[in-house]
Amino acid sequence: MWAIVALVLTIGFGLTFAAFGGALGQSRAISAALEGMARQPESAGQIQTAMIIGLAFIESLVIYVLVIAFLLIGKVPNVDQIMQMAVKG
Repeated sequence: MWAIVALVLTIGFGLTFAAFGGALGQSRAISAALEGMARQPESAGQIQTAMIIGLAFIESLVIYVLVIAFLLIGKVPNVDQIMQMAVKG
């Protein structure tokens, strides 16, 4: 029974931390890129390209966590199975 609780908490916290970490990483990357463009406007194109590639990598990590969470959700038993385990003891 505790394994089910641990699995559900892992899914919930994993998605929460991934979303928070991804948003924090993207905001810092964009902030640094805009600061770099403000300091050197002539290299704005190169900075923008590097920023977009970096944002794609950050977003792909969040999507990987989402896929793993969907796989783990498939392992969580439904309510009937949980009730049967509780009755059996």
